[in-house]
Amino acid sequence: MSSEPSPRRLRAIHLRRRALLVYGAFALALVPWTAYLTDSLPSTHRTTHWDVLWAGFDIGLIASGVATAVAILRGWRALPICASITGTLLVCDAWFDLLTSSPGSERAWAGVEALLAELPLAFFSFWVARDASSLEAVAQRSVAERRLRRAARFSASSRVP
Repeated sequence: MSSEPSPRRLRAIHLRRRALLVYGAFALALVPWTAYLTDSLPSTHRTTHWDVLWAGFDIGLIASGVATAVAILRGWRALPICASITGTLLVCDAWFDLLTSSPGSERAWAGVEALLAELPLAFFSFWVARDASSLEAVAQRSVAERRLRRAARFSASSRVP
């Protein structure tokens, strides 16, 4: 048995090193950029498309929630990706709701939504993404059982009395 890694393993190692370099450089480059933005941006900003921005964001959140539900229902291998996107969008939603709300009842309502809905659902989504392999197995069994029941009903109904 050879102690040399297989070509596939070597490619995986090479890809991991490149990914580490890319994401490490990305994270490091964001440090001075974030400091610059913190220092240079005004504390307030008015925009003419605020309604479109939030409606578009919520449409994306709906789409990711539907994709995650369908991925669970159908046992798609993309479930970890869908659930991770949903969780990330929910955290972003809570963040922006809290930071863009006016002080008082609007901020209190944003805090209640974040604590009781957005953040718990985000953490649940991350758990689903992490535990997707066992959920996928359950979904696959469920789909197989459903197909067997349909086949049994079809064969029973197609019999001539």
